[in-house]
Amino acid sequence: MGEVLGKVLVVDDDEVIRQLIAVNLNLEGFEVVTATDGQDCLERVLDVMPDVITLDVMMPFLDGWTTAQRLRTEEATSHIKVVLITARAQDDDKIRGWGIGVDAYLTKPFDPAELIQVVRELAAAPARE
Repeated sequence: MGEVLGKVLVVDDDEVIRQLIAVNLNLEGFEVVTATDGQDCLERVLDVMPDVITLDVMMPFLDGWTTAQRLRTEEATSHIKVVLITARAQDDDKIRGWGIGVDAYLTKPFDPAELIQVVRELAAAPARE
């Protein structure tokens, strides 16, 4: 096993998608922790302290929009890179994501190679201010 490229918190309420993302990132050399929804993400993020969070938008309990907003407003998590992954591909949705301050936006179905490239670039980039 080579060096770990970074730590990623994968948040999706769909177990199949969550595992697909986790396996692909693991194979690339990332340490991966998973969460089942936004609330689970917020409860675990300070323990995990990931470099990148992949975040589904449409989830029960706490959706990706609200979760991303909370991550951005908390000083302890505002620097963490966030990738929204969603089936919602409308311009309004993307504008909303950029407005919250997410770092990348991928639409489902996504190309695993593109996801890996985006996470790799974000994990290597300097921390947010």
